[in-house]
Amino acid sequence: MSPEGVIMSSENLQRTQIQLTPGQMQALKDRAAREGRSVADLVRQGVDALLRDHGASTTGDRWERAAGVSGRFRSSERDLARHHDLHFAAALEGR
Repeated sequence: MSPEGVIMSSENLQRTQIQLTPGQMQALKDRAAREGRSVADLVRQGVDALLRDHGASTTGDRWERAAGVSGRFRSSERDLARHHDLHFAAALEGR
């Protein structure tokens, strides 16, 4: 499992090959051993941090934002959850 709580499996990952200096590889192996994680997991975490720092969002970021808005809005429609498609279509027609 990644640190963001997203379960990783080979079905939702793509294989790639990177080249690291011997010092980078050793540092990653040491940290992975200390934290009980894989080197690949640490690399994914680093890529996520890089993308986040440059404005791109990760799956974990999107899940966190979605969870943050859950339950924050109210509707006068009592059956909104059950018939959301009908209400959505009606709202589009009313534009």
